[in-house]
Amino acid sequence: MPELFQQFTFIQTLKVSSFRLFYRWLVFCLVVGLVSCANDEPSQLNLPTLKIGANVTKIKNIKPTENEKTTVYIQGKVEKIAPFIKQKAYLIADATGKIWVVTSQSSFKVGQDVVVKGKVKYKSIPLAGQEYGDIYLKE
Repeated sequence: MPELFQQFTFIQTLKVSSFRLFYRWLVFCLVVGLVSCANDEPSQLNLPTLKIGANVTKIKNIKPTENEKTTVYIQGKVEKIAPFIKQKAYLIADATGKIWVVTSQSSFKVGQDVVVKGKVKYKSIPLAGQEYGDIYLKE
């Protein structure tokens, strides 16, 4: 009887160690497989870029509207600053275009990335029978 018990425990030990070895080998293969599939250059991944503000409007998509209550958010880099008496105008550019933003904020600097909320406005400038007006944002 002790001999049978010893054989049984030996078989149980062998099964447990075989399963451990199998699972270790499986985990090792999975890790090696996942690491070997990794891309060294994350810029080649086609993942959406996460940016501040999920509802940011591209500048090229801003159109003049008759509704003065249209509010948009834009994100871009400050290219120029035009000081006024109580306000400043900032030329904001993104990859799609440029637009002037008139605001009372004075903390923006040239080259700074900003997110601005503003109402879409249109200023008509007729000159010699031609229209030179443009849209801008008023914060």
